[in-house]
Amino acid sequence: MNLSYHTIEELAQIAQLQNKPISAIVLEDQACSMELTQEEIFSTMEKSFHVMQESAKNGMDPDLRSASGLSGGAAYKMKQAVEQGRSHFGPLFGNALSMALAVAEYNSSMGRIVAAPTAGSCGVLPAALISVMEDKKIPEREIVMSLFTASAVGMVIAKNASISGAEGGCQAEVGTASAMAACALTEVLGGTPLMVVDSCAIALKNILGLVCDPVAGLVEVPCIKRNAMGVANAFVASELALAGIRSVIPAEEVIQSMKRVGRQMPPSLKETAEGGLAVTPTGCRLCQEIFGSSKTSR
Repeated sequence: MNLSYHTIEELAQIAQLQNKPISAIVLEDQACSMELTQEEIFSTMEKSFHVMQESAKNGMDPDLRSASGLSGGAAYKMKQAVEQGRSHFGPLFGNALSMALAVAEYNSSMGRIVAAPTAGSCGVLPAALISVMEDKKIPEREIVMSLFTASAVGMVIAKNASISGAEGGCQAEVGTASAMAACALTEVLGGTPLMVVDSCAIALKNILGLVCDPVAGLVEVPCIKRNAMGVANAFVASELALAGIRSVIPAEEVIQSMKRVGRQMPPSLKETAEGGLAVTPTGCRLCQEIFGSSKTSR
């Protein structure tokens, strides 16, 4: 097999023809392409998942702080709210939020993470999968397999649009991470390949146009909380798709739209810290405090 990773529909069609999940198709293709056994490829992905678990755990440290002082401790607060019964939308959702914050905060504190697909969006996929695995007692092997589906979706988006905030805004980073997580969740929760495709489309539509405006140019504010938003978006997209709700706009058209929107964004809204939240009075003040210089508000 030699997949092109040009369209998500291609992956779904092959999976349907062979009566296999997308993850199995991707694992087989990657083993063939890299001239390794499927178990060797799986083992590598398993190690990445274990890094995800470690970052989610280490990011819960109540004393964790980034060098800038802008972030740290939020994941611990969210986790405490869940453990103390103060999470108003249930432990699964609360734990997912806390893990998304934890991984992103750990990244900002120079901890080891898995860029999935980027360091700035690293909390979304781990939070979605680990929280659901723990809540629903899903075997780890199934979760690791779903990462192959997520990876393939990321590859398609990277090939046809972008996963870079500097090129496409935060829709390209947290948006892609949300789509990857939604697709992985949909597969692992028993969805069909077609439902996986709809998960991708819905997740990207929900976040279309999100700008990249890091305060002081650091991947902390508002990036970390956007990871929490990203996992919530993944839950929404997966839940809708699993209920049989179709995306009116096909996934490939959504991806192309994301690419066009990214191109239409001004440079000030693509990781330059020259627009959006970065040039608010507070954003300029924080930049001044951290670096001794500030962006001029426009």
